[in-house]
Amino acid sequence: MNLLTVSGLKKKEGQNPILQGIDFTLQTNEKLAIVGESGAGKTTLLKLVAGLSQADEGTVMLEDKRVRGVHEKLMPGHPGIAYLSQHFELWNNYRVEEVLSYSNKLTDEASEVLYRTLHIDHLAKRKTNELSGGEKQRIAMARLLNGAPKLFILDEPFSNLDLGHKQILKRVLNDLGEQLHTTFILTSHDPLDTLAWADRIIVMKNGQIVQEGTPEEVYKQPVNEYVASLFGPFNLLNDANAQVFAALPGMKQDGKQLLVRPENFRLVAGGSQAIKGNVERVNYMGSHYEIEIRSNNQVLTVRNVGGNFQKGDEVFITITPGGGWLL
Repeated sequence: MNLLTVSGLKKKEGQNPILQGIDFTLQTNEKLAIVGESGAGKTTLLKLVAGLSQADEGTVMLEDKRVRGVHEKLMPGHPGIAYLSQHFELWNNYRVEEVLSYSNKLTDEASEVLYRTLHIDHLAKRKTNELSGGEKQRIAMARLLNGAPKLFILDEPFSNLDLGHKQILKRVLNDLGEQLHTTFILTSHDPLDTLAWADRIIVMKNGQIVQEGTPEEVYKQPVNEYVASLFGPFNLLNDANAQVFAALPGMKQDGKQLLVRPENFRLVAGGSQAIKGNVERVNYMGSHYEIEIRSNNQVLTVRNVGGNFQKGDEVFITITPGGGWLL
């Protein structure tokens, strides 16, 4: 049985469609990320799932029971669903232990495990106005999880966090899933934040689902340029360059375009299945170099460990096995 079933959700604001028929399911202990450009409908979808808004059409079922919308209840929300907005608030000038004791349904032992997992067990005596933004967020998460929800929804949890607190939150979310078997849905304005975390990713645009799959599927096999661009740089080869690789397994175009991520190009000494080009720019990226190479009136970006190239150097590029994808 699915923990969550979303069927045919539609929502308008005035005459503008925000969601245009959304369908998906979620299993217990699954981690689902919903990504897309600003205005794709992600936050609206989360609020409908949590019972904090009202759909025009469609249903949300949690454990085969319908989640009623905000117009159908005196108190919005659902007792089995916790929702953390990106604009969460904490009571000001309260001790953390006071905030967390409110509506705590967990045993003392379970609470201790949760607080350790969230990296907040050392903050109990601190006042909320003394906390950093990342600490406040984890306190807010703990308060919601103290209610033992069946589903935890987070709207843009990585936004407004510096790199250090973002890394802490990623570890926390992984630990919550592995140790406490929490079922998640989250959105992110930076889809790259979701690749290492999610079991499944839904990509949205203009209120519709354009692709759904594992992180590896949406990264390596995007259905279009929009999906590809969300997950990092890519090369879309022109016909002259793509024809060089037509003899490789699975690379016959048949009218399609060949997409290659920069890390799936390889610099070689030459050969019949290699593109010849000239170096235009070498960009140092910390862990690697990104080399821009002009070939057949197109600039291609190649990721390489070494960067010992000069502008104008002649080089040859091939594709790693399985490194190309036809759109």
